[in-house]
Amino acid sequence: MTNSNEVLINNARIVLEDQVLSGHIQIRDGKIWDIGEGVLTNGAAAQAEDFDGDYLLPGFVELHTDHVEGHYAPRPSVRWNPMAAVLAHDAQIAASGITTVFDALRVGLDTDADLQYDDMWALAEAFQIGIDDQSLRADHFLHLRCEVSADDCLSAFSQFENHDLVKLISVMDHSPGQRQFTNIDQYAVYYKNKLNMNDDEFRAFCDRRIALSQNNSDKHRSAIAQICQERGFILASHDDATLEHVQEAIEQDIHVAEFPTTFVAAKASHDAGMAVLMGAPNVVRGGSHSGNIAAQDLAEAGVLDILSSDYIPFSLVQAVFYLADKVDAISLPHAVKMVSSNPAKATGLTDRGEIAIGKRADFSRVKRSNGIPVVHKVWREGQRIV
Repeated sequence: MTNSNEVLINNARIVLEDQVLSGHIQIRDGKIWDIGEGVLTNGAAAQAEDFDGDYLLPGFVELHTDHVEGHYAPRPSVRWNPMAAVLAHDAQIAASGITTVFDALRVGLDTDADLQYDDMWALAEAFQIGIDDQSLRADHFLHLRCEVSADDCLSAFSQFENHDLVKLISVMDHSPGQRQFTNIDQYAVYYKNKLNMNDDEFRAFCDRRIALSQNNSDKHRSAIAQICQERGFILASHDDATLEHVQEAIEQDIHVAEFPTTFVAAKASHDAGMAVLMGAPNVVRGGSHSGNIAAQDLAEAGVLDILSSDYIPFSLVQAVFYLADKVDAISLPHAVKMVSSNPAKATGLTDRGEIAIGKRADFSRVKRSNGIPVVHKVWREGQRIV
């Protein structure tokens, strides 16, 4: 007799925490029931699949992606239906092997920003509706990206902090001369092109952003850190560059160091017990688009803990195999932990993130075609979603 709550996977290269095992796994009621070597022939499952030697990877846990914005606002001044945008984003996320995602929404906006709070709230509500009616493939939470230099950062934060999906907060300052953009030439390349400004407009833009940062950043950062400590939110810093930045992060009980821009800041954050997060596109491209530290350099030095897809969902699986191929000290299981168990642990999600008995049955079937990993199928809690 078959059990409709059972799934059997045979002949898979199963990526565990510390090894790759050629064998099988059994799923019961959405959790991993058994893992073993070889082919399992006894028993019967309603769903059985031969992986034919393909990789079985744990479902990825994505902590920082604003990828949904591209679906919602595909062109300047164009707004797509927010539910349709969320569904399109979710489909691409799941098809990249991501089964848990923290979707980033902006908090703290310039008056001339293309997206405003009505847009952010519409997306937040669309995620909630998608969860409530079970139309989303992946498991979604919200990540508030707080631009602490903005005048309205705290007032906007207060509008979102009680939303049920909010689990992760990050604090950032993108003003010129700060953190990500200590190099003003890189700042000019990024913003002059993005906002189509001439030299005079760019100088005025910089002056305004610097003044806002000097007036707001420290007090907003401290206030949000205090709220997170009181409410139990996971707090992340963004683009730390100096030892002073890291010391501030330690004092504010920050758990995740997102995209540190220098080796000094990354190592100090790692040594202090923070999980160091870098962009998978940085790995795939071979460096930062802002001219900062390369993620591979941090990986080689042993101070890289988590990878984020940032703006390209498929970059996670690409970066995993790239690091395993290119960095002698990093095995495939080690690289996979950067996109599964490490981000899960950093955010308190102890029920997922690895192929282990008793954990959620979140996993994918991946094969390599001409060196490129291809995500063929994805399961979440034992149910096929891709």
